[in-house]
Amino acid sequence: MAGNNVLSLLGWTFLPNLVTGFVQSIYYGLTIRAGDRKPAPGTPRHAEHRRRIHILVVSLYLLYTIYEADYELRRASTYYADLGVPFSATERDIKSRFRRLAALHHPDKLMSSGGVDSADADYFMHLKTASDTLVDPARRFAYERFGPDIVTWKHCVTVHDYVARGVQILIPYYGFAALFMYVLGLLGYLDWGRYWRWLTLVVLCVFELHTVTRPSFPRFLEHVINPILTRFTSHPPYLPFQAINLARKLSITLYIAFSQIGPLLQPPDQQGTKPGEKSEKHLLQNLDRLEQTARSMDIDATRLMELEMSPFAGDPEVINSMRSKLKEWLVQNTIRADPMVKDALGRSFQKRRVDAPAGAKGNR
Repeated sequence: MAGNNVLSLLGWTFLPNLVTGFVQSIYYGLTIRAGDRKPAPGTPRHAEHRRRIHILVVSLYLLYTIYEADYELRRASTYYADLGVPFSATERDIKSRFRRLAALHHPDKLMSSGGVDSADADYFMHLKTASDTLVDPARRFAYERFGPDIVTWKHCVTVHDYVARGVQILIPYYGFAALFMYVLGLLGYLDWGRYWRWLTLVVLCVFELHTVTRPSFPRFLEHVINPILTRFTSHPPYLPFQAINLARKLSITLYIAFSQIGPLLQPPDQQGTKPGEKSEKHLLQNLDRLEQTARSMDIDATRLMELEMSPFAGDPEVINSMRSKLKEWLVQNTIRADPMVKDALGRSFQKRRVDAPAGAKGNR
């Protein structure tokens, strides 16, 4: 499983870019006549063609990985399929079916008919394990939700034991997945669709916890997906643990695919920027313009002041008088005209007039 994940990650890292360049070359060879110039790399037309082809390649590769994940699940089979019984089979049906299969595949039977090898013996032991698992209600419950790994779980007897053991494995898995996504986010990866990735992870964790702790199959699996598969296709129905494994693989695949497709869905002039960078960039640009405008206005005001004061240059007494008058004008017309200053002065006058005698200055 780990090797498949590594190969899948390497495939997502290198294959889409390689295939995109190859397909783009073929596309130009088919659509551009001999003698005509092809769009040069780096030109807007070449970049637009590469963007569209890359989106198509990633989408097709996403569909292929979904098919591959489903194929791996079908190839692994289930105890029900190996015994040839439906999910609703009773204990009596399972025992009866196993007796018929044992009559055909028992090592003693095969030895008497011409010899037996290790593969035949292993297959019979597999059928025996499948029968023993499905006959035991607790082990059957655990198998349907956690898969064949429960055969190796020791000291588990009741349903509670199996669920507790499964949750002990489930919680660290999602904890590590959350930590991994958080670290990649800090490093600048998987920025596109970050909210939806976290939402998908939480929904998947809740779905898995709900599935492994309930006595029945999930409703959408039992009443929607499996009936459609059995009625309209030859695809076998899913067990809960198969649906969980498929959902896990699809979530990882979608994370990678969307991180590659997301930046390409932006307009060409906005590509290469991360979510939130556009508004931040515009804000910084506006602040720079505002600062430049303030500086130019300050320079212009200084020049106008110098121009107005030029007739009085060399006369300190007149300049000091002008400064005091300007100061008084600013106080009277700017500061006192401010609504907050007016309100503060009004409140102050109201306090002073409370105990003032009749006819006093400032009294009503």
